[in-house]
Amino acid sequence: MIHVCSLSKVEETVARTGAERLLSLLAAGTEVTRPVSIARENHLHLVMHDIAVAQEGMTMPGETHVRNLLDFARQWDRARPLIVHCYAGISRSTASAYIIAAALAPKRDEVELAETLRALSPTATPNPRLIAVADALLDRNGRMTRAIQAIGRGADAFEGTPFALKIDA
Repeated sequence: MIHVCSLSKVEETVARTGAERLLSLLAAGTEVTRPVSIARENHLHLVMHDIAVAQEGMTMPGETHVRNLLDFARQWDRARPLIVHCYAGISRSTASAYIIAAALAPKRDEVELAETLRALSPTATPNPRLIAVADALLDRNGRMTRAIQAIGRGADAFEGTPFALKIDA
């Protein structure tokens, strides 16, 4: 199970779920404290801004980020939950949860997965750059991108409500 939350909800989500792995997607300079129950080797911190097009002074999500994310996800034995978070729990984290589910369940339909994501999180607005890079790396031929575009932008919110996404439908 993948649990998605904001930075402010990491500690309580880890405690509530018993998660043993943590994926942090934050801009440079944003502090994250790894919960003591998460071993250092089970925490991946990817530094990027929540942007879809290059902007001066900002780190755009790229292929290296997505490859690292996929490698981290593929090392997960799924015995205990994985927590994925960004600052607000709305864009980078929801994109990453979608990417991980697509990678670990390669036969799962992209549209069904995107619609499930929307049902679980009305605020989810997956970062389109992360989705596009993963779509190419996973050989989904644009299906991931189109599925995420079809669910549209989520409801406006400062912070998303934590939710859990099953890998298999």
